[in-house]
Amino acid sequence: MTLITDTSRHADTTAALITPLVERWSPRAYDPTAVVDPAALHSILEAARWAPSANNVQPWRFVVATRGSDVFTTVHDNLMGFNKTWADSAAVLIVNIAEIVDPEGKSRPFARYDLGQAVAHLTVQAQHEGLHTHQMGGIEIAALHEALGLDERFEIVSVTALGVLGDAASLPDVLREREVAPRTRLALDEIVLKSA
Repeated sequence: MTLITDTSRHADTTAALITPLVERWSPRAYDPTAVVDPAALHSILEAARWAPSANNVQPWRFVVATRGSDVFTTVHDNLMGFNKTWADSAAVLIVNIAEIVDPEGKSRPFARYDLGQAVAHLTVQAQHEGLHTHQMGGIEIAALHEALGLDERFEIVSVTALGVLGDAASLPDVLREREVAPRTRLALDEIVLKSA
């Protein structure tokens, strides 16, 4: 069994961060029998609801699909590549959608950015609730858009897997190696272009 439960996945930070940020990482091994408590899921979505947005337009929308539902199957069927091999064990798949055009037809240029903030809030709250998330961009976007009956005002940006950490041994070899590989990040001096 390769259940990751120790601090080996914690971020090696150069400054003190809040616990959910230190403990957050993106597993692919989820417990296929675990369910997310509805109260925890409500808190996670509430965190997304209270994210900041340009002019407070809140251009994020979510499709929340729990394992075993027809919507979960639809979302899973429209994942690509390796995502299909592991995401079916997540308890919830959340489709992250940006409202890129308002109801009057005016473009919302910051919608994707604002959605990213909402998903980040969702992610941190999930970690606080003792759950894990994994963001996926490998999606058959056009097919999923059609399957969910979305109109042209909405753009699917990503899918978030949500659930309880599972056994890394359940993953195919190539994914298992990635699951336990050391975590890395660029140094601050590589991402801060100027500081005065």
